[in-house]
Amino acid sequence: MSLPPIFFHKFPLPLPYARTLALQERVHSLQLAQRKLDNSHKDILLLLEHRPVYTAGRRQTEESVSDERNRLLSIGADFVRTNRGGELTYHGPGQIVGYPLLDLSRYTPAMGIRDYICRMQTTIGRHLREAHQIEPVPSDNTGVFLNPVTKVASIGVQIRHRLTTHGFSLNVTKEPLAWFDRVVACGLADVKAGSIETATGVSVDLNAEIDGFVGRFGRAYGREMVQLDVDQEGEIGQEIRDVEEEAQRAGDWARKPTGES
Repeated sequence: MSLPPIFFHKFPLPLPYARTLALQERVHSLQLAQRKLDNSHKDILLLLEHRPVYTAGRRQTEESVSDERNRLLSIGADFVRTNRGGELTYHGPGQIVGYPLLDLSRYTPAMGIRDYICRMQTTIGRHLREAHQIEPVPSDNTGVFLNPVTKVASIGVQIRHRLTTHGFSLNVTKEPLAWFDRVVACGLADVKAGSIETATGVSVDLNAEIDGFVGRFGRAYGREMVQLDVDQEGEIGQEIRDVEEEAQRAGDWARKPTGES
């Protein structure tokens, strides 16, 4: 029996992180309820940029990050603790952030977390090779690396009831790098952030990356990719529209951390 398609949606404006996290949680709840009812729930890939935000993983307590929270809020970013794996990282404009909201029980046998993450790394690696002739290097750390000390993509996921949330971020332009320079990202003191632009030396249009990336994601997971018709999606579609309207109301942000020229 063939697997159903994965439906994808690209948001046009950078999104506030906390509101996007709430969207993931709402989709997760709707998927779980629909699976119990008639198994008609859709698997969804949300693609977006975030407004500048630092996020902490589930292993980091409020006490351990309180000083860092205050420092990072002071330079113009948001700060949010999450239930994903991994440690402190940054999300913001110039990145492709992907939140796959997939039911891993649809695979036979059900896909495990290691396979799920491996396919995510495969997607990003293929995109770098096929779209930009960049050869990533193997690493013992989760994520995708341009060389042993330069990380171009981060991965942090959560799986509950075989339904996934959170996902990956891929640095496309140079814009995220100044923000990464303010922290020890992912707990790797000797690693710096890189991007497709810094690796190739040419300007990259983030929106032009999406079609090819989506196709490679489908290949890695063995699924057809179909654009989500938000206007036909009922409650999930309305939730997506609400987030997009909030992004419009939020206005602009500092293009660099406060204090940078």
